[in-house]
Amino acid sequence: MTMDKEENTTSGALSVEPTGPLKGGAGPEKDPESAHTIDHDSFGQVGLLLITSFNCGYILSFSNLMLVPLGWTWGVISLILVGLFTAYANWLLSEFHFVDGKRFIRYRDLMGHLFGRKMYYATWVLQFSILLLGNMGFLPLGGKALKEINSELSDSPLRLQCYIVITGTTYFIFALLVPTLSSMRRWLAISVVLTFTYIMILLVILFQDGRSNKHRNYDISGNNFSKVMNGFGAISAIIVCNTSGILPELQSTLRKPAITNMRKALYLQYSVGLFFYYGVSIEGYWAYGSTVSVYLPEMLRGPKWANVTINAISFVQSIISQHMFIAPIHETLDTKFLRLEKSIHSRENIKNLLLVRAMVFTSNTLVTAAFPFMGDFVNLLGSFSLIPLTFIFPSMIYIKVKGKTTRLEKKAWHRGIIILFSLLTIATTISAIRLIVNNVREYHFFADV
Repeated sequence: MTMDKEENTTSGALSVEPTGPLKGGAGPEKDPESAHTIDHDSFGQVGLLLITSFNCGYILSFSNLMLVPLGWTWGVISLILVGLFTAYANWLLSEFHFVDGKRFIRYRDLMGHLFGRKMYYATWVLQFSILLLGNMGFLPLGGKALKEINSELSDSPLRLQCYIVITGTTYFIFALLVPTLSSMRRWLAISVVLTFTYIMILLVILFQDGRSNKHRNYDISGNNFSKVMNGFGAISAIIVCNTSGILPELQSTLRKPAITNMRKALYLQYSVGLFFYYGVSIEGYWAYGSTVSVYLPEMLRGPKWANVTINAISFVQSIISQHMFIAPIHETLDTKFLRLEKSIHSRENIKNLLLVRAMVFTSNTLVTAAFPFMGDFVNLLGSFSLIPLTFIFPSMIYIKVKGKTTRLEKKAWHRGIIILFSLLTIATTISAIRLIVNNVREYHFFADV
């Protein structure tokens, strides 16, 4: 079956064709089993969403998380190899948006269709765990940005937990006003301008700091065992910075041809997008060496206005970035609790919309405030969840769908990927658990870090 034929096939509830306009005016279409829009967005919109969402506040930690444990040689090699493999794996997965004449708008539905109910629930758990913890990782990043702004402007900053609560409240309000991925299109132009503004300011200051810093070194600390463990943790962080684990959900928003358009969006992410978040990571490490902070703005020697601008834009950009990653959870809850025949902001739906959004962000904010080193848990789930979702499952799907017709060497290639990344999952998970255990000993609940 050709790609074009696949994209013109309908299959019951998961219809390829739009099913009718939302109540309240013309515009995006809804799948009959989803409260959110499908088959509507351009590849440019999704590509810009990927570029800006990955160039978020997390890039301010990448120099420390990805390069300090690996050093120059292994760090650069790992950046290149993981970037290439991640781009390839997502490119491959995008082909299976249509299988057996059906369009799959959710990753778990695709895995359940091919491998049964156990894989449906396994995929559901892996996805939702990384999405929830990813959102919890954005909360302290936004909180730290606000705390840095306050420290520049005042001598009496509040505790980090206060800023985390402010951040969670802001995310909640944005999720009410902009409930779906498709409805983010009007925010993307602002997001692009903000993203490249703060990145360019950051790159200039890093270059100036690097030229004036004559005493930096790039030594990797620790014994051989800790170097290996920390190295696997760094690889896990590189994977987190390159992929989301929600490609089918993102692809569902694209208009036909969805496969071609998703791949165009991926080309934008892994060219323009990757150039900037790798660029910040490498220049930050070059400027400060192995002493680079886990949050770059803490080390910047630029003028006050530049530091305030970087942190302010980082905070605003985190609102848009976290929304992309948490959107599949919103979609699941909205589909279950809202009336699908009504507009998402209709009188009948607004009460439940408030409740489900409040439930998500209240629980996430409380847990994040209690565990200010939540980024360690993101690395854990990045290794335990993102590696299977990004690398192992697409190769499993390929063998299942095309195993009877593909060449033997291709099947061997995908089996090799499954084995290699299964071993990597084990190694990076052990590394992440070790880091969490160390931090649990060092920090206490609601620590002001």
